[in-house]
Amino acid sequence: MVPSQRIILHVDMDAFYAAVEQRDRAELRGRPVIVGGTPEGRGVVSAASYEARERGVHSAMPAAQAVRLCPDGVFLPVDFRKYRAASEQVMEILARHSDCIEQVSIDEAFLDLTGRARDFRDAERTAKRIRREVKSDLKLTASIGAGPNKFLAKLGSEHQKPDGLVVIRPDQVEGFLAPLPVQKIWGVGPKTAARLETAGVKTIGDVAAAPVATLHQVLGAWADVARELARGIDERPVEPVREAKSVSAEHTFPNDLFDMAEMRRALAALSEDVAGRLAREDARARTVGVKVRFADFRTITRQTKLAEPADQPAVIRRIAHELLDAVDRGEEGVRLLGIRAADLEHGPGQLSLFDEKAQRRGQLERTLTYLRRRYGPDAVRWAREIGEGP
Repeated sequence: MVPSQRIILHVDMDAFYAAVEQRDRAELRGRPVIVGGTPEGRGVVSAASYEARERGVHSAMPAAQAVRLCPDGVFLPVDFRKYRAASEQVMEILARHSDCIEQVSIDEAFLDLTGRARDFRDAERTAKRIRREVKSDLKLTASIGAGPNKFLAKLGSEHQKPDGLVVIRPDQVEGFLAPLPVQKIWGVGPKTAARLETAGVKTIGDVAAAPVATLHQVLGAWADVARELARGIDERPVEPVREAKSVSAEHTFPNDLFDMAEMRRALAALSEDVAGRLAREDARARTVGVKVRFADFRTITRQTKLAEPADQPAVIRRIAHELLDAVDRGEEGVRLLGIRAADLEHGPGQLSLFDEKAQRRGQLERTLTYLRRRYGPDAVRWAREIGEGP
């Protein structure tokens, strides 16, 4: 039985560097792309597309070996600036779904949904939304694992790559872990796995059932940790690395918008979302920006500095409307609208005569956030978000 009652997601982008290159260059799609190294066989592979992986190419492989395995591969230099920008966009999407995110590398992160998702069925719906948003907004794919702890969530994300989703509920843990090879346990590499196999321990189920003395003989100080992991126990918390530098919310519309009133209503709803996230971060923003993506995927961003840091929905909404009004839209339809609050100041702000009102507003926003999360985004809405008609 797994003691933890947490709900954790692990989001892992698929062949990230190579996928970004294939997204941005149509002629590379469907071809084996190898990022890092050179066609002359110098350097080391940083990432390989799935077309290249089918030929045996993988990260950390010498480029000379990659050339032999995949002579028709397209070798590209590493472009960290491009990948960091894409990573920031991924993390912005994840921030829409959790207030507790631990980014562990440029292309993967843990999310703690405990208290935000009612159960694992709800967590699965959240994971599906994340994958859908990554695909529609960024034209990339992510594999996601959900489980009662970090170890199981990461195993889930690895289990059905690419573009996979695996949910491991507490009552499924033993059956999921038992047949997996011992190398799936963190800290067990090929050499250690060979020593365990010599001792008759080949699977994670074998580790869970093995005598403690046998494990200590092979694994030393790591034995107790390995045994707990083999039983599905991992109490490490999801630890955000740093305070959020910005919060954002955006929405892709099922049909392109042409009517300004509809766009303003959409920005009003997004303003409420951003303000709620600022409240959860205990932060106020000195910069507010809008993002407008047109039907042809051309994207425009506009932002402005505020005279005083703000977290009120009315202020964010007013600034967003002004920025949208300044965008030259021509005759094009709008596919996506977004609002970003940046240059955040964390901690208690200056006290004022209106603190009691602000506290009531904050409680109201938290209540609205809970209702929308539990019953859906349209469960409760402000009157100004509702257009004319029935």
